[in-house]
Amino acid sequence: MNYFSSDFKLGILGGGQLGKMLLYETRKYDIYTLILDPSNEAPSKVACNEFYQGDLMDFDTVYEFGKKADVLTIEIENVNVDALEKLEDEGKKVFPSPTTLRTIQNKATQKLFYKDKEIPTADFTRFAYTSEIQAAVRNKTLDFPFVWKSARFGYDGQGVKVVKSYSDLDALPNVECIAEEMVPFKNELAVIVARNPDGQIAVYPVVEMEFHPEANQVEYVICPARIEESVAEEAQRIALKVSESFNHVGLLAVEMFQTENDTILVNEVAPRPHNSGHYSIEASYTNQFEQHLRAILNLPMGSTQSKVAGIMVNLVGAEGYQGPVVYENIEEILKLDGVTPHIYGKKETRPFRKMGHVTIVNEDMTEARKVAQKVKETIQVISK
Repeated sequence: MNYFSSDFKLGILGGGQLGKMLLYETRKYDIYTLILDPSNEAPSKVACNEFYQGDLMDFDTVYEFGKKADVLTIEIENVNVDALEKLEDEGKKVFPSPTTLRTIQNKATQKLFYKDKEIPTADFTRFAYTSEIQAAVRNKTLDFPFVWKSARFGYDGQGVKVVKSYSDLDALPNVECIAEEMVPFKNELAVIVARNPDGQIAVYPVVEMEFHPEANQVEYVICPARIEESVAEEAQRIALKVSESFNHVGLLAVEMFQTENDTILVNEVAPRPHNSGHYSIEASYTNQFEQHLRAILNLPMGSTQSKVAGIMVNLVGAEGYQGPVVYENIEEILKLDGVTPHIYGKKETRPFRKMGHVTIVNEDMTEARKVAQKVKETIQVISK
């Protein structure tokens, strides 16, 4: 099929910043695009060929949108899978597959999948409702502390809480959830794997993630990870096993823990371009968005090698600010060598909302990390 400057149409479910960055690549290739998003102010609206406003969880909305496209992909997991299954049954190409999405949408189902496929992951207990946890603790089948995770609709640190006492349970929603064993770990790592329908695979270097202690959001992504080569090889091996187990087509970001004894445990996955791969826009020969496009269109995979060391700094709304966004001191970081800001196009900021990111590239990782720290300390996402 001819995708370039043709009648081919790519449908993307979700119009957030990931969709916007994917559209950089579709425009480069002159691929016609359609976006569906619930917000009329979605960042992707400015760059697609056709924009549709609608509920991503509504069957009819997703089904009717899908019929307009030749291939469908996502930039967010929370979409109506029943509609995608019907479209797939009718011959529409959908990547990632609805089967994969159905498993990943529910953290409990996702964890059970890992156990079934003998993929290493932290021990956990599944609960139909959060209210059942207190009885489990009283009956000594569960001990404090543990990590509570909502089974559905968690993102960017939402739906996750470290529970140390009964009082920590009081503020949690009474929903299907898991209680996960606390894992003593050295590092949080991620590996992105890309695979096309022909089975060609490309694996990116292992990255290291540093998290904000309160918001549970990534603050820095560091590539390559500052770990031993044997640990990196094991992380990539496990990531490949996860991708193979899902029979995944497209990009799959595998988030992991490196424990204190260097065991690798899978935390969770995202079947799409991911925050842990943003560094690749400036630092890699083939960035993650182009790679996802190549994969779902069954084009040859690009090189995943890095040109230089890359660090990504997330730009999130500062605490205490809500309203029309202002990027304070952005001119100051533009004076630094190797610094590239990416502004997502969200007009309103609020505490910890992802508003953009900054990539720092340098041949010296130590120097790149110093510049990243300076960027973090300089720019502030506030409101008018």
